[in-house]
Amino acid sequence: MAEDLQKQNQINIELTEEIAEGEYANLAMIAHSSSEFVIDFIRLMPGLPKAKVKSRIVITPEHAKRLLAALADNINKFEASFGDIKQSQEAPSFPMNFGGTVGEA
Repeated sequence: MAEDLQKQNQINIELTEEIAEGEYANLAMIAHSSSEFVIDFIRLMPGLPKAKVKSRIVITPEHAKRLLAALADNINKFEASFGDIKQSQEAPSFPMNFGGTVGEA
């Protein structure tokens, strides 16, 4: 009986090859309303005038809180295995020629 209940609660999750490759993002912007949270994952490239939103995820407030808890849990596990994640107080810096050539005057 418990096995039948477990089968009913299983979710079959499909991961396509395209989604499995992932998208690199180095900035996230979060907005919310009374009914949803909108998370934009952005790729910001130094030297380029425009940043691109690579993915937008819209979730309910309840799921946002679950995501917060899951991230905290995973960060704690990561730091237990690999040491503290260092954070600087300043914005991330990139090499001057990151992503392209540097102009000279």
